[in-house]
Amino acid sequence: MTRRVDGLLSCPTPLDHGDIVQLAHGGGGTLTSRLIDRLFVPAFRNPHLDSLGDGAVVTVGDTRLAFTTDSFVVKPVFFPGGDIGSLSVHGTVNDLAMCGAEPLYLSAGLVIEEGFLMSDLERVVAAMAEACGHVGVTLVTGDTKVVDRGKGDGIYVNTSGVGRVREGVSVGPARAAAGDAVLVSGPVGDHGIAVMAAREGIDLETELVSDSAPVVAPVGALLEAVPETHVLRDPTRGGLATALSEVAVASKVGIRLEEAHIPVRDEVRGACELLGFDPLYVACEGRFLAVVPGEQAEEALLAVRSQPGGEGARLIGRVVAEDPGRLVLRTRIGSHRLLERLSGEQLPRIC
Repeated sequence: MTRRVDGLLSCPTPLDHGDIVQLAHGGGGTLTSRLIDRLFVPAFRNPHLDSLGDGAVVTVGDTRLAFTTDSFVVKPVFFPGGDIGSLSVHGTVNDLAMCGAEPLYLSAGLVIEEGFLMSDLERVVAAMAEACGHVGVTLVTGDTKVVDRGKGDGIYVNTSGVGRVREGVSVGPARAAAGDAVLVSGPVGDHGIAVMAAREGIDLETELVSDSAPVVAPVGALLEAVPETHVLRDPTRGGLATALSEVAVASKVGIRLEEAHIPVRDEVRGACELLGFDPLYVACEGRFLAVVPGEQAEEALLAVRSQPGGEGARLIGRVVAEDPGRLVLRTRIGSHRLLERLSGEQLPRIC
């Protein structure tokens, strides 16, 4: 049973793994889910939090607002195709888009390690400003802290965002229904592999760059064409497989994917084979997943493809009533593979 401590609900069950925090607790997989379910949800339980989406949707007067927050600890700070500054803006506006909202305002909190180069800080801030301008969102408040040398690993960024939910739109991880179609906005795995290669100094003999980018425009086009869209998720930590596994569990449905239809660049697939990774579990930062009514699948696909960043969109699967809570992949050779949430930490410090 739970008990109240200082007005909060205490954790109903003990945490595991020797009661210490591990890197895998931040990886977006099974350990992250356990941490959230056993510690944070019991402590702060309320109707807005219970959906556990990419952000909360709250009503103020007659207006539905989306609110989200995220922290970025990516290593290295600068990577092919982006940096921690642009990534922090993209990640936050994308979370608002996953709530069906148009991003309006952001806040930023920077934790900077003593000794961090001022020129690098200027690059990070300039990248944040450029990303805000590109999306059309305004950064209206912030905070700066400096920590002792050796205590901060360069720079960490926290961003929060507020957006207006589109009229007539209601999306959430528990809204998928049998007969729905599943689409992805483009090739998966680019971000995780680009960051990992830069961190480890691996020469992939390719110009692969992170997919870090805002998805506001293709999501807007999708919701304009198909306002009945049921689910929007961005496959960040834990990748496509973890995100869709969570949808299957939340919606109590089965999801069937076709491996042959899931777009993965050859260089990403090759790097994953070389390094022992699965591209379906590698993080993306400029892609999104959508679950839409099956009869509107082609209309949804055309809408996403009509916008920059959505040109590579593909229909990759369907939602079924059988095997609720299970995500099953039909492989290229016709066999079937059960996909579950990432159990540990495949690629730490990826966002």
